[in-house]
Amino acid sequence: MRLPKFKNEPFTNFSDRKNKQAFEKALEKVTGRFKKEYPVTIGGEDFYTDNKLYSYNPSKKDEILGTFQRASAEMGIKAIEIANNVFAEWKNEPVKKRVKYLVEAARIMRKRKHEFSAMMVYEVGKNWAEADGDTAEAIDFMEYYAREMLRYAEGQDVVKYPGEKNKVEYIPLGVGVVIPPWNFPLAILVGMTTAAIVSGNTVVLKPSSDSPAIGRLFFELLEEIKLPKGVVNFVTGDGSVIGDLLITHPLTRFISFTGSMEVGLRINELAAKNQPSQIWIKRVVAEMGGKDSIVVDKDLLDFNDTVKGVVQAAFGFQGQKCSACSRVIVDEKIYDEFCEALVDETKKLTVGESKDNPSLGPVINEKSKNSITGYIKTALNEGGKLIHGGNELADSGYFIQPTIIKDVEPDATIAQEEIFGPVLAVIKSKDFEDGLKIANNTIYGLTGAVYTKHKKKLERAEKEFFVGNLYLNRKCTGALVGVHPFGGFNMSGTDSKAGGRDYLGLFLQAKSIAHKIK
Repeated sequence: MRLPKFKNEPFTNFSDRKNKQAFEKALEKVTGRFKKEYPVTIGGEDFYTDNKLYSYNPSKKDEILGTFQRASAEMGIKAIEIANNVFAEWKNEPVKKRVKYLVEAARIMRKRKHEFSAMMVYEVGKNWAEADGDTAEAIDFMEYYAREMLRYAEGQDVVKYPGEKNKVEYIPLGVGVVIPPWNFPLAILVGMTTAAIVSGNTVVLKPSSDSPAIGRLFFELLEEIKLPKGVVNFVTGDGSVIGDLLITHPLTRFISFTGSMEVGLRINELAAKNQPSQIWIKRVVAEMGGKDSIVVDKDLLDFNDTVKGVVQAAFGFQGQKCSACSRVIVDEKIYDEFCEALVDETKKLTVGESKDNPSLGPVINEKSKNSITGYIKTALNEGGKLIHGGNELADSGYFIQPTIIKDVEPDATIAQEEIFGPVLAVIKSKDFEDGLKIANNTIYGLTGAVYTKHKKKLERAEKEFFVGNLYLNRKCTGALVGVHPFGGFNMSGTDSKAGGRDYLGLFLQAKSIAHKIK
């Protein structure tokens, strides 16, 4: 089986009138899903509970986007057991057939991409471009992992040895629990799930309680392509009821998680404990938080381009990206000028209901909004100076102004803890060396960027800036599948490098076979 060379899915140009009208049509179309109720689906069988889970629009906090089930512990157990039973057959499914499922799913998603994007606009508050980028990345993951599985299926080269015929082949692990986040509710969910199944594993998929509608839309796509029942099982509900149970179940072979450091560490701890009848060490693939810095040197290739890059990285999708720039570290020689320019550029941003396509929509929920405003107050109490934003907006949704706080100390709370909101801390550095030192002073190591015109400083950053994804003279967000394999160091996770050549290896195990010959 040969597939065309992988190419990234192009982004939609919404300045084109036809594209704009098509997206507006999709926004209207998906509203037809809002009044529906969606089941837990295990092994192709639908289940309903008396205890419901509702998806809400963060732009209009009282608007329900769909009714879902809070799965019981018994349903969680059943999902693992069914997935385990199905694995016995699915692991033997020819690789080419598994690959065809991904290619077909990507084809259909590409055809209906605006519907998936429109649901994200409503459910998690992305503007049109952010939602479109999320859907494009989901398509990329399926196309890329389909090709990668064909490569892994070829095995690996081994040294020839007289009298033996030797080979190494890759086989699947077993049942995986996939726990994706709400901030990339399609791309990351799709990437984690399809990487697991194309590798021959089966999955219990538990979408975030903040984005079950998008997860369900993708699950229905899997049903549409006639993926065998039970290869992916869709289970919604509370982590306190089914989360720990799924992780600790002895039949669970691996857990694939993207989310906060606190939850990721708990998952790792639970997974590490051997359970009665468990016969393997569970594998944890964890992508966690970040406290990402952009270091701005006194000598720049383009001052205005640097300012724009920082603002885009800080406030894109309301700063709700693990890769977002939450700290900009600026050389003292241009510090005041740069702060003024940041404010001027940020003033151009609009905040509003996501379907109206503003620069910034709402943050995800009330808990997040309260946490973000709490961090802003703490920053000011610790000596930071508010130079833009800082205010909550309309009561209809969870809106916060893009906020810039300068004169933040390198060890201040907002310089160390992940805020996950539209808050940018500006830190003054003595020089480039001091800037790099500050950039490395957190427990995280996900993304980072450096802006300078000096080649030697860029080379130094390559060696000393300790992050999984480093960007030079560009913003620290916007990783592309196949172009920028994504994953971080330290408390940012297991450096899984999603969208890279190593990723599928996390869902496979290598088997060496030696055959003595005459």
